[in-house]
Amino acid sequence: NQVTIDCAEAVKKYNVGIKCATITPDENRVEEFKLKKMWKSPNGTIRNILGGTVFREAIICKNIPRLVTGWEKPIIIGRHAHADQYKATDFVVPGEGKLELIFTPKNGEPVREVVNEYKGAGVALAMYNTDASIIDFAHSSFKFALD
Repeated sequence: NQVTIDCAEAVKKYNVGIKCATITPDENRVEEFKLKKMWKSPNGTIRNILGGTVFREAIICKNIPRLVTGWEKPIIIGRHAHADQYKATDFVVPGEGKLELIFTPKNGEPVREVVNEYKGAGVALAMYNTDASIIDFAHSSFKFALD
């Protein structure tokens, strides 16, 4: 995990990075690779350190033929990847009951929303994002488009 953190910090410093495929460990991977624990997604760690905006661009080498021969300009994908599923809280619902989402403001009364009335066991997931992160993504996207 520290290697992932160090790499993300280097990308922040130098404004460039190349990442290969990573494995988000599940129970089988923890056993297979004798990991100390089930680490969170390396992609999520990277994205959260970078502030949530990731642009993906193909690496083009002049000596490697392209599959699409007429392709001249790169297709670049911008992704808002802060929080959401990468900082989500999930758990197994053991049985019948009510799932609620509660927001407790600094000043004021809590706001409660009923998410689901479980008739039996299931699963639950809570995700979030912030206005600041969404605005940062919009600014990054427009800046990238104008550059």
